[in-house]
Amino acid sequence: MAKKTPRKPQKAAARKPSPKTPAAASGRAVSPVLLALAGVIAVFAVALGARFIIGRDAPETESMVEREAPVIAPASPIKAPPPKVAEAPPPPPPVREAEPVPAPPPQVTEAPAPVPVPAPPPPPAMTPKPVVAMLPPPVAPLEPPKVAPGSPLWKKNALPFRAPPGKPAIAIVIDDMGVDRKRSNRAVSLPAPLTLAWLPYAHELPAQARAARAAGHELMLHLPMEPSGSADPGPQALRVSLDKGEILRRTKAALDSFDGYVGVNNHMGSRFTADSAAMAPVLGEIARRGLLWLDSRTTAKSAGLTLAREFQMPFAGRDIFLDNEMTVSAVRGQLAKTEQVARRQGYAIAIGHPHDATIDALASWMPEVQKRGFVLVPVSAVVRAHHTGG
Repeated sequence: MAKKTPRKPQKAAARKPSPKTPAAASGRAVSPVLLALAGVIAVFAVALGARFIIGRDAPETESMVEREAPVIAPASPIKAPPPKVAEAPPPPPPVREAEPVPAPPPQVTEAPAPVPVPAPPPPPAMTPKPVVAMLPPPVAPLEPPKVAPGSPLWKKNALPFRAPPGKPAIAIVIDDMGVDRKRSNRAVSLPAPLTLAWLPYAHELPAQARAARAAGHELMLHLPMEPSGSADPGPQALRVSLDKGEILRRTKAALDSFDGYVGVNNHMGSRFTADSAAMAPVLGEIARRGLLWLDSRTTAKSAGLTLAREFQMPFAGRDIFLDNEMTVSAVRGQLAKTEQVARRQGYAIAIGHPHDATIDALASWMPEVQKRGFVLVPVSAVVRAHHTGG
């Protein structure tokens, strides 16, 4: 048994070299192995080369893919990198960097904000100054007294005016003022100076009269009196049927309706002015107050001018009526007659009313008549120059 056991290894040893001998003997069996090994090496080299090439190409496209590829290649434990994909917060930092970029604009807006804040304070400081500067203008319009303190009222209320010598003067009087507010305002808007006669029963008469005086016009009271016909002269008109006491009461009430006027002329009154007894108390009260009398001459029988001379009061009489016919062409014809009278006697007084035709004709005539050498004056200037009775 001890001899048999060594034989077995000898056989085994004899068997092992046997294959080597055939391998050494035949080169065909050795070359395929080498070729296989060479193929494996080549494949491995190609794989490495491909990885090397892919590794270089990837950074040119996206750096994020390059980082993730090597992490996935090593082994399964690298599955942890997927959470690294959540590390895509690198984009937020650039977003945060983009946020400070708009931050400078608010700083720019904050810079101008303080600029307007100091700007407002100067304007309020400047506003009181103009207010102080506005105080003198009200004082400036106040005309210095050009008449003695004891002068009659008509001179105190007269529109300051001095007509140039050698030029014919024309005074335009507009009656019936104050009732038709629209047309009365149109008359006030005409170039000054006009003489505006106001009815005592007009609404808001003091305010209307003040506005007209502020516009540079002279004022008169247009006293309602009884006509010869059936026309209505208005409330509280003077009538021949009234006793002297009632005539005086109505006259005083009308004279007290407003102030600042130079005198009185009659509204209608063709019957009343022709009655000397009825007219005497009226002109007596007008003279007592230091006012002038302008006779509208609604009748050739008027006693007004005769009584005015007796009372030695300032007076004048109307020369031309402008608008008995209320058309622009008719009024222009009457204005032409007014010019003729002014050339003949040195002055003329024309009376019209606040009709549209009258206002339109005057608006175009007034600038032209002055170019022809005439001067427009208030009634008080004519009275002062030609009919001063007191």
